[in-house]
Parts: sequence; C-alpha cells; structure tokens
Amino acid sequence: MKNTLILIVLLFSMNLSAQDEISLFNSDGDATAYIDTEDDDLTIYLWGGKPVAYLHKKSGEFHVYGFNGNHLGWFIDGIIRDHEGDAIGATKDATSMYTNYEPYKGYKEYKPYKGYKEYAPYKPYLSSSWSSMNFKLFLLQGIDD
Repeated sequence: MKNTLILIVLLFSMNLSAQDEISLFNSDGDATAYIDTEDDDLTIYLWGGKPVAYLHKKSGEFHVYGFNGNHLGWFIDGIIRDHEGDAIGATKDATSMYTNYEPYKGYKEYKPYKGYKEYAPYKPYLSSSWSSMNFKLFLLQGIDD
C-alpha cells in the first residue's frame, strides 16, 4: 500500500513538471529544444540542457532572442519562424506532422547573462514551408562561442 502511494505521488509530480515545459520539434519531428514556462525569461533550452535563447514579448508578439542579443525570429502560434518567415521549429499541437518519441532531457545548465538586444527586423510574410536550416544550428546562433 505504501509503495503504491509513493508511485502515485511520483507519477503525479512527473506529470506536473512535464507541463512546465513546451517541447519544440524540428521538421523531421524530433524533439530538439523546449521552453521552460516556469522561468520568467521563457528560456529555450536544447534537449541536452544548454540554454540558447529566450522569448521576449513586445507589442503582443513573442520574439526569439539569443543570449548573445541576436534576434533569431518569432514564436507565432506555436511555431518558431526565421527571418524569412519559414517554420524552423514547432510545438506538437501547432502542426499536423508526426512527432517522434521524446527522449529524456539533459540537466539544465546555468543561463548566461543576456546580451544587449538588437533591433528586430520587420516581420516577413509567413510561409507554409519549413526552413532548410537545421533547428539546432538555428538556436545555437543565440550563444557566444
């Protein structure tokens, strides 16, 4: 009885922690990154735990900024868009694509300090195409080497 109660508590707490993060998938349906919704900065982590970017709300829109201050794109209706308006990453519910199994995440690394934000370019027309760029490489543009 005691073991059953402990198992129920563990399963319930695991489910709650999973809701604190929004998984992001690449064009192949692979879990590549996630947004930590418990973090006030709405930090985007790579699946391995490296913080690479964050969401900044301005004029009702979410901009994706790297910690180095580079404007990477926009987060619109569950889809991360690049400067050309192409989709580069998306949540499971934002598209009708098949998504693969989400493996275990790595431990979160410490967030770096935010660099001075560059001005966002004009938002382009949104396309129905996926970007040819790799989603992980796109996000890695948000960190200093």
